Amino acid sequence: MAVSARREHLIDTALDLFAERGYHATGIDTILGRAGISKKTLYRHFRSKDELILAALKKYDGLFRNNFMRQVEARADDPRDRLLAIYDVAGDWFAQDDFFGCIYINATGEFSAPGTPIRKACQEFKAMLRDFIECLCEQAGASDPVTLAAELAIVLEGAIVTAQIAQDGGKAAKVAKSAAAALVDKAIPRA
Repeated sequence: MAVSARREHLIDTALDLFAERGYHATGIDTILGRAGISKKTLYRHFRSKDELILAALKKYDGLFRNNFMRQVEARADDPRDRLLAIYDVAGDWFAQDDFFGCIYINATGEFSAPGTPIRKACQEFKAMLRDFIECLCEQAGASDPVTLAAELAIVLEGAIVTAQIAQDGGKAAKVAKSAAAALVDKAIPRA
């Protein structure tokens, strides 16, 4: 396996394990055993487990961002309808067998100290998601897209945590979509 391929395989393996088991509960030896990679190879690419976590978060950001946004945009042409499609796409995500909640919410719970690189990566991801929602709010003609985006993002975050805990993602997504529809109707009256 080439050096860059080994690095990517290590990140992919760690990402799967972190999502399923958590960050602190997943030891380096578990990652190495699953990946079939030596400690020497690990430390050739990453100086610490935290660096591996950051690489996994960065990779997931790109994968999730592109997939999520593309799916939302594919579900509806109208920006107003896209705001609600967010919750349909989330419902599909919640229904996946490998849904263990949001890796950024989970990382923030395990790395709660402010100002750490891991916490900062989580904040940046959530800000990106809120910015995407805000852009849709602007396109839909919201008079206060910043506030509406913040409200819709909170509804989405609540749905994610509820789906993770209750293990009933379909219901969490439906309730969230209903709440989002009420917020959208209030903020963007139909013409």
